[in-house]
Amino acid sequence: MALQENVRTHIDCGDCPIRHRAVCARCESDELKLLEEMKYYRTYEAGQTVIWSGDKMDFVASVVEGIATLTQTMEDGRTQMVGLLLPSDFVGRPGRDQAAYDVTATTRLTMCCFRKKPFEDMMMNTPHIGQRLLEMTLDELDAAREWMLLLGRKTAREKIASLLAIIARRDATLKLSNSRGQVVFDLPLTREAMADYLGLTLETVSRQISALKRDGVIELEGKRHVTVPDMERLLDETGDDTDGGVFA
Repeated sequence: MALQENVRTHIDCGDCPIRHRAVCARCESDELKLLEEMKYYRTYEAGQTVIWSGDKMDFVASVVEGIATLTQTMEDGRTQMVGLLLPSDFVGRPGRDQAAYDVTATTRLTMCCFRKKPFEDMMMNTPHIGQRLLEMTLDELDAAREWMLLLGRKTAREKIASLLAIIARRDATLKLSNSRGQVVFDLPLTREAMADYLGLTLETVSRQISALKRDGVIELEGKRHVTVPDMERLLDETGDDTDGGVFA
């Protein structure tokens, strides 16, 4: 774990902002009590490494607030961002001792961590947790396939629109608000981070965001506060022939 990590004040499960989407979403009160006994919180500042690829992991966790990146380093030292961790996403794999990717906080990041061995034991005896983790793993697989399409075949404009749509839909879901019609959210990534994530130059990202704004697809207040007047129109800009429901 990173040396500068901060331990966050305890949050009661009933007040957790991601409870309805997290791995514990279907847990009953007695099951939540068991989770309470094994959980703790950690907070990282933007740029801090949460875990390095190959490190031994003695915990699994859910992202409560903020965003982190998953990065893989190749033999020649080059790195590739392979995914984003958004609020309610799960970090770590039960039954696997080592981390598969570098996990780095992109924004201020808070995670609800569970001691790994007790969590694995509970998962074996609690169908609610095992079933929910399976659903989340399958969603992650769908997201990975979408990521391959995003990098390989989409135009720069479609990439930007797709990323905005992913973040907008997740934000709406976490707030339990409608992801149709107008959607308002704060973009958690800098344009530099978006460029790195999408394999584009900073200039291209800025140009495409400006074009989407000029065409009325999005509205911007400053660089981060985004209004999508019509979510259907943004989805049309992604180049997909589905409604992107996997990210809802």
